Amino acid sequence: MSDMELQQKVIDELDFEPRVNAAHIGVAAHKGVVTLNGYVSSYAEKLAAEKAARRVKGVHGIAQELEVRFAEGKKTADDEIASRAINIIHWSTMLPIDAVQVRVQNGWITLTGQVEWQYQRANAEVVVRLLSGVRGVTNNIRLTPRAHAVDIKLKIEEALKRNAHIMSQAIRVSVVDGGNVHLEGMVHDWHERDMIEAAAWSAPGVTKVEDRLFIA
Repeated sequence: MSDMELQQKVIDELDFEPRVNAAHIGVAAHKGVVTLNGYVSSYAEKLAAEKAARRVKGVHGIAQELEVRFAEGKKTADDEIASRAINIIHWSTMLPIDAVQVRVQNGWITLTGQVEWQYQRANAEVVVRLLSGVRGVTNNIRLTPRAHAVDIKLKIEEALKRNAHIMSQAIRVSVVDGGNVHLEGMVHDWHERDMIEAAAWSAPGVTKVEDRLFIA
């Protein structure tokens, strides 16, 4: 597929995505890497645009250069964003209030703290993305390791074998520094890559996943 063909397919997918105003987004493609530039009206729209581009066959990488721009009347003070973020994390994740700390500067949320599971860490980020006035989120929440490296590796490999949509024999799993998981190998598309990464995060004791998978 030529760069121009891939560029047009991504443009068409952005036009098709109802959560995205494609009129303000520029698309460039070079050897399977797509660059998105321009501006969007919210952080949620920025993420939706990236997901739409990832769905296109032939996209192997994305350079995200979209800027979040709010209308003057829609700007929200940092202290108000922080207060809402703390409340929604507590309501949505059922974590103790002091498990996750929130800092907001110029609309950018930074999450810190410590939790036991990746789904808790991920959910804390997901619920604050949709808050009005948010320009971006940095998730620095740490995970507490509770398993040995051998156990983590075995559980991940077993999970990959159970999934009928994953060619587990083509994936290499290694665990270093306690709960740091390295994934290597070749996959068919972004969906398979996401499933493999999700399987790795589901193993107890995983604190970090380094995705070194390549899309064929």
